[in-house]
Amino acid sequence: MTLLAVERIKLFTTRSPWWCALAALAVTIGFSALITGTSDTGEFITVSSAEFGYKFGMAVIVVLAALAVTTEYRFNTIKTTFQAVPNRGAALAAKAGVVGGLAFVIGEIAGFGSWALAKLLKPEADLALNSAADWLNVAGIGVVYAIAAVIALAVGILIRHSAGAISLVLIYNLAVEDLITLIPKVGHKIHEWLPFNAAHKFLTGTGESNGSRGGDMGPPLSDSPLSPGWALAYFAGFALVLLTISIVVAKRRDA
Repeated sequence: MTLLAVERIKLFTTRSPWWCALAALAVTIGFSALITGTSDTGEFITVSSAEFGYKFGMAVIVVLAALAVTTEYRFNTIKTTFQAVPNRGAALAAKAGVVGGLAFVIGEIAGFGSWALAKLLKPEADLALNSAADWLNVAGIGVVYAIAAVIALAVGILIRHSAGAISLVLIYNLAVEDLITLIPKVGHKIHEWLPFNAAHKFLTGTGESNGSRGGDMGPPLSDSPLSPGWALAYFAGFALVLLTISIVVAKRRDA
């Protein structure tokens, strides 16, 4: 608990988490307002389309997570941390817990905020949360943001430089997985097993929930062969493996 408290204090005494949190909320909820507000009718506004902007908010979350550790390397405060806590694994795991927890809270606010705003702008639209799939599409954003933050944090530990880590996680999050589908013959097969595609499967499900999945204005469905539950486990497992690798590397090299 002491380590968590220390990491929380370190995180919130810098400006970047506050600005990133506001930006993530503004982008995610703003896209909901854009999609919903520009629709002539509420017929095609669904729970899925109301959460259309979650990927753009996640791009801000991965920046927040990467900065949470790379700034410590930049200003050499990580050395003080490791001197005070010789168990580097415990210190970095605590950091991952704090950053992931913050990302979870931001994701929940963004998810329910987007849904509430869509309901306010188009009260005639079918935005009732009638099924578990609908609830996952809204409440699941916090879970996905938390796991994505852990992945970005691990990348930050491995690279240690803010510009490099941010560039890598942003490019991968926004472009790489989609570009892989362009590889002839094997592109789509590879894409099925990529981590953020699995996260998207967890959120969008199978497209069979009262028309609220994969609607005309909603995000495209994932091509992952996994069920939503297993897709989440796969995404979380990927994050855990990457975090473990980053901690092992951090233990073996100089701070």
